[in-house]
Amino acid sequence: MRLDPHHGVVGTAAPRIDGLAQATGSLRYVDDLAFPGMLWGKILRSTQAHARVVSVDTRAAEAMPGVRAVLTGEDFPVAFGLLPVSQDEHALAIDKVRHVGEPVAAVAADDPDIAQRAVDAIEVVYEPLPAVTTMEEAAAMADEPIHGEGPRVNRHREVSLEFGDVDAGFDAAYHVREDVLFYQGNNHAALETHGAVGLLTDEGRLHVYSSTQVPHYLHRILAKVLEMPEGAIRVTACPTGGGFGGKTDVFSHELVAAKFALVTGRPTKIVLTREEVFYAHRGRHPVLMWIKTGFTEDGRITAMWLKTYVDGGAYGSYGAASLLYTGQLLPVTYDIPAYRFQGVRFFTNKPACGPKRGHGTPQGRFGLEVHLDKAAEDLALDPVAIRRRNLIEPHSLTVNHLRVTSCGLAECLDRVVDASGFRDRYGEMPPGRGLGLAVGAYLSGAGLPIYFNDMPQSEVMLKVDRGGGVTVYSMAADCGQGSTTMLATVVGEALGLDPTELTVVTADTDLTPIDLGSYSSRVTFMAGNAALEAALRLGDLILTAVADEWEVDPDRVELGRGVVVAGDRQMTWREAVQIAEARWGLLVATGSYKPPKDIKGDYRGAGVGPSPAYSYSACVAEVAVDADTGVVSVEKVWLAHDIGRSINPLMVQGQIEGSVHMALGEVLMEEQAFRGALHDGPSLLDYKIPTVLEMCDVESIIVESVDPEGPFGAKEVGQGPLLPVIPAVVNAVYDAVGVRIDEVPVRPDKVIAALRDRTRGGTGRYGPTSLPDYEFRPPLPVDPPGR
Repeated sequence: MRLDPHHGVVGTAAPRIDGLAQATGSLRYVDDLAFPGMLWGKILRSTQAHARVVSVDTRAAEAMPGVRAVLTGEDFPVAFGLLPVSQDEHALAIDKVRHVGEPVAAVAADDPDIAQRAVDAIEVVYEPLPAVTTMEEAAAMADEPIHGEGPRVNRHREVSLEFGDVDAGFDAAYHVREDVLFYQGNNHAALETHGAVGLLTDEGRLHVYSSTQVPHYLHRILAKVLEMPEGAIRVTACPTGGGFGGKTDVFSHELVAAKFALVTGRPTKIVLTREEVFYAHRGRHPVLMWIKTGFTEDGRITAMWLKTYVDGGAYGSYGAASLLYTGQLLPVTYDIPAYRFQGVRFFTNKPACGPKRGHGTPQGRFGLEVHLDKAAEDLALDPVAIRRRNLIEPHSLTVNHLRVTSCGLAECLDRVVDASGFRDRYGEMPPGRGLGLAVGAYLSGAGLPIYFNDMPQSEVMLKVDRGGGVTVYSMAADCGQGSTTMLATVVGEALGLDPTELTVVTADTDLTPIDLGSYSSRVTFMAGNAALEAALRLGDLILTAVADEWEVDPDRVELGRGVVVAGDRQMTWREAVQIAEARWGLLVATGSYKPPKDIKGDYRGAGVGPSPAYSYSACVAEVAVDADTGVVSVEKVWLAHDIGRSINPLMVQGQIEGSVHMALGEVLMEEQAFRGALHDGPSLLDYKIPTVLEMCDVESIIVESVDPEGPFGAKEVGQGPLLPVIPAVVNAVYDAVGVRIDEVPVRPDKVIAALRDRTRGGTGRYGPTSLPDYEFRPPLPVDPPGR
């Protein structure tokens, strides 16, 4: 028997299998759902940044005609959080509120207008407390901390690690450079706002529909908060109109809609307004960073020390992991012989931050890549040379014990440099025009699950009907990245079937086997491997049955495109399926995936950063800077991405272009800014995102390193390409007008300020100059691999 799954399906640029439904609008998102007797929920949100909740008077709301239920914090006594170490939230506030917009009470009514009027009628008495709005304030002793009791630093988490002898590395350096940089926080701004519907089935079970990227985790937390067995709850993740990490947490509206269904017995829908999305947030963490690196005369790194100060907002969310991600992945691109990483995440009275495309890694990558350009100038090296001399090697271990398998970073770097003409054009363009370079790396799924266990991270089941139809069952949520098409392509490649012939059922806790969710770019690698294993097992069943039917050596039988063949004998896939069912009964096959155990170190904090494979990207950006107005325009981006192997080149190109678009927003205009303690009515009127007018030309270059462990050699592409774009643009601004903007977004006023500073004889720099007054604990020393 020969299972040689190379049928020309993988590697073909094909439309998404759900593309027609998306284009025609027939996909049903949460807000499209309607059920008989459905109620509408609205949430009352705090007007205070930090205050005790003295009382919540709901009597006027309850008395309104059409109001069917009112809930307060007393109805949700159980705290929750996605990470086991951050069980610090309640669906509705109980003792106090910690940011403007925090949910305090909720109403379910016959229509949304009644619900809103009832919410407005609820009276809340607050006892205001001092609000902490900056990391500097958080680092100082507060009258009352945001969490806990007694005066203390509003510190959420801290990391302090050292790999190798950093001080000796600095002592041996020819040149040592230090920089301070800042990356502003921003929001996902997905087209679809968050929403959920809760209802009771005829059997009395709770069914929750949600625009979530993590139906499995939502299922677990619903059971915990509502104090119900998981078997009494069903979660269906609806098609998602964009997630980008913003829908990987569990939110108040999901829990409240479910509770209303239990209390009233009627379906209840809650869809957030755009303003409420900003309050729910979980967006990019603002990060202030200090980086110090030692170099040899020819630009080789001798040691590196990174400090990150992270503004986490009011709750933990994914923050314990986000903090570690600001530094743990930097050694995945460069051979750093000694590395010290110290970071702290503070609580502040602002909406909680969480994972956004790249989850904690774009901030540190921005800092390092700008820092390297400055060091290159100090050493009279070009930006390509300093990176080339420090690149990590394939199949190696980083200084912080991360296992690197395939690595096409050198090819990525060479391809963008050649395509853009970087070597000939850098530093030689007319005034106001410039080129910038940067590289990056990202995970193909986190090596460890969010709650520790030895079970698979992804499971896939295949079922075949008597007509030959194959249905793929997976809990992986398609949040726009095309995971549904990926699953069909992997199975189609293995079985010799066209992806459009397959049916894919996803993201339903009743119908599909476990998948931990669409986050950390894990779905292609992990769910893809599970799907491949299931398909190979199914193929084995069918080929074994056909070999017996033909009475031939099983090694002579193989799958073709829609057929089974052995020498000059052939039968259709449908005929083969019927023979196999006659032999085996119901044709079902399963596959699962869990990462290898040898991909992480043995130290506190080693659980964040390991991945079964890393993707790599390199970027060159060309910009035009108007010295009179300070406006920066990105003219073109060349981006090469090492995807291992491209499952579908058309979708890969789409992910690269989407990453570039989001990166342009973050580097030029996007920031969730707060003015004082209150942020009054956030909306897309004052949160600028790029339109088609601001989008640049993108030349996408696909590099295939063929990872030995990925499905058909594939790695991630959903998040990695974003990382190098931001520092490449910032470095290009310097090439264009000779000023350094050491923080993002690069607004026109910052460019003008730096240009004026240079005219007055200054350094021509705009950015932070100081760090919070915070003393890190001594680093935990960890020997580098091989010592």
